[in-house]
Amino acid sequence: MKGIIRNVVLALGLTAMPAPMSALADAESVSAPRTILEMQPFRRTTATVLTDVTGRRGAATLIELNPTINAWFLLRLDWESPPETHTYHLENPDPRGTHVSLGEIAAQGLRVSSSTATVSCILWPDHLAAPLEEARRTGLPFAPLCNGRLYLRNAVPGTYTHLEEVTNFLRDHVWGGDRIVNFVKEQLFRDAFAERGAEVSASAGALSAVGPAPARIDSAQSGTAIIPEHLELDVAGAERGLAMGAWYPVNHIPGVYVSAIRPVAVPESILSSFRDRVATLDGVETNAVDYLVAFDLAQLELGFSLGTDHPRLDWSGRELPSMHDEQLAGPDGIGTSSPLARTGMVSPALTAHTVATFAGGFKREHSAFRYGDLARQNHGSHYGFLEQGAVFSKLQPGLATVYILEDGSVGMKTWERRDDAILPRLRHARQNGVPLIERMEVGPGIPGPLVGQWGAGNWSGSADEKLRTLRSGLCLQTAGVHRFLIYGYFSTATPSAMARVFQAYSCDYAMHLDMNALEHTYLALYSRQAGRLVVQHLIEGMREVDRKGGNQLAPRFLGFPDDRDFFYLLRKTTIQ
Repeated sequence: MKGIIRNVVLALGLTAMPAPMSALADAESVSAPRTILEMQPFRRTTATVLTDVTGRRGAATLIELNPTINAWFLLRLDWESPPETHTYHLENPDPRGTHVSLGEIAAQGLRVSSSTATVSCILWPDHLAAPLEEARRTGLPFAPLCNGRLYLRNAVPGTYTHLEEVTNFLRDHVWGGDRIVNFVKEQLFRDAFAERGAEVSASAGALSAVGPAPARIDSAQSGTAIIPEHLELDVAGAERGLAMGAWYPVNHIPGVYVSAIRPVAVPESILSSFRDRVATLDGVETNAVDYLVAFDLAQLELGFSLGTDHPRLDWSGRELPSMHDEQLAGPDGIGTSSPLARTGMVSPALTAHTVATFAGGFKREHSAFRYGDLARQNHGSHYGFLEQGAVFSKLQPGLATVYILEDGSVGMKTWERRDDAILPRLRHARQNGVPLIERMEVGPGIPGPLVGQWGAGNWSGSADEKLRTLRSGLCLQTAGVHRFLIYGYFSTATPSAMARVFQAYSCDYAMHLDMNALEHTYLALYSRQAGRLVVQHLIEGMREVDRKGGNQLAPRFLGFPDDRDFFYLLRKTTIQ
């Protein structure tokens, strides 16, 4: 029977201990297609012999995808006579407090251990039931197992907006469809969401002594406030106008703040700096209203989830022909995440403590470089991403990266190859282009070197550099001993306008997220009042992406699977 286990392990290409760091470098030289399992350099595998009630023999193999993160597992059951294999993606909803292991004998099943108890979970078929198959048949994105101590993650279809359905159809089935989509974006989306807002005199005491550091404002605009036009958030004092650059707390959601600004209010000292990196702003984006939402990282913790479909793992199609390898299904050698299941929604173990969600970055088709140095290396420098310690697409040097470590700490940086040393500790990571603001050793960050370069920066838009559109971005700000994650909603802006605004808010580092439509720049906040969930959207029209049934509202990312990737924020008391 030990031979069964040995054969299974060899067939899977698995190791009994985490792979050394050299495995990451070795992976660069692999030219044949691989599975997503082979992309997990820190996986750890154990196996035990099985015998079912009929006497048929087999093996149970438990694969910890990243033991340091301790969140995701693959359980594989292999049976003989007749040969049969089943693979299940399991999630540990309490990775910091619960350990999952394979019992020494099959009768022990999986052992789920916490500080209070150790429980045996028999999940494979026996004479009574087949819990894993029953959980799979539910079709739920997260099917509870072992009285909720574990979840089976099931692959489910994500929800597409009508806009995405049309653009996907054009790109995939109509010759020249991508040109049609780009034409529509340039003609219809440009300035379609521009916020104007009336201006009034700012009320006395508008600047708050708590929260993030206020933006630096030109003296001529320092007494000006904006009456929000389409802001849906319940912001204290918003009815009297938001003083430009000031921060206002969101009612009922501690640790979350909102600010409004027009780029015209950015001081000349900032606008005149780094002109070799940042383009001159035009009159439309200068006067458009931008909203920023800040999250206190002392109170809140950041997470990330892939959508059910996006970003994909295959080739972007933007890469240069010389960077495309027809022998590979994608730039990392794979084109699918199977047998890992992508659910596109917050785990039910976290929903009661979720404070916010917001849309992530570009789809795969926009996530590679056609121009500049990054286009000529690493298969076109496709953007990388990890979820729960599992590598879906390798992090590439030179790209703007937001990441979360196993202890919950958040970082943003331009990835370097030496940063691969922290990969074992990465819980989540998402790359999206190049930096809008890059970090300095002392003081606030400065504009990235490619902010003003359409092609080399891969900013999307059109070839004649019509870059002004609805955009979103993310930055980190240090205010004294506090750190804030700031989401920026730019109602119509070029990357240069984004950089100038993030400069004004003294961001340490900033990166682009997505663009062109409300569903791509979606942000929602959640509070619990009188026993019910209250959903607030950043902009009124974002509500249309949620689902409605009678008087009930199922919010995107929280209430149903979505095809797009997203970020979420939790109270620090929550185990992530």
